[in-house]
Amino acid sequence: MNSLWLLHALLLLQVHLSNQLEDNKIPPSLCTGHPGIPGLPGAHGSPGQPGRDGRDGRDAAPGETGPKGDMGGPGETGLRGLTGDRGDPGEKGEGGKAGECAVAPKSAFSVKLSEGHTLPLAAGDAVRFDKVLINEQGDYNTETGRFTCKVPGVYYFAVHATVYRASLQFDLMKNAHAVASYFQFYGNWPKPASLSGGSLLHLVPGDQVWVQMALSEYSGFYSSTKTDSTFTGFLVYSDWKNSAVFA
Repeated sequence: MNSLWLLHALLLLQVHLSNQLEDNKIPPSLCTGHPGIPGLPGAHGSPGQPGRDGRDGRDAAPGETGPKGDMGGPGETGLRGLTGDRGDPGEKGEGGKAGECAVAPKSAFSVKLSEGHTLPLAAGDAVRFDKVLINEQGDYNTETGRFTCKVPGVYYFAVHATVYRASLQFDLMKNAHAVASYFQFYGNWPKPASLSGGSLLHLVPGDQVWVQMALSEYSGFYSSTKTDSTFTGFLVYSDWKNSAVFA
């Protein structure tokens, strides 16, 4: 009986307090009980989804220039590149100055004995061919009968003699040496005979060439209106190498 009565009293008290709380609107904080015993740790949760990218940060102020680094070593040679396209033609350049005209060196003469010319009879005398056919460079001297070289090179000299009234022997001289000798016998024939010869000579400036009597008794050079005795020489080619221009 006592237990029932006590239970009944507790119910009435609870109803009374509930009505009072509703009527007076007592804050729940005034009705808080004592803290409970801490519960057991919960299980680990599953990994969350990746967060979104954050916004770009603001540009920082430029830093100070650092010191210059050491020079690096040369790199390996690269592969040869492909041949490029051909470039456009350049503009036409200005014309050059007019050059000097190349003139080949010249030296030539041809002379003969005039009619009735008195010849030297002594051996060793030069035959003076006194009538000039051509001597533009003036290399042959009619007073001495000698040709003097001005242009170095190879020359050809030829002598044609009409032989009459006596046999003839003469030498072609270069400086003090006979380079060729010629002889023609005359046998009291009613008509003149002839004697001809020639030679190539290499000369340097200052060399002289002439026709010289070999023997005084063989001096049968002859010249008339119908026949001549001539001495001719000309440059075949020059040895000048320093310049192709000559005055």
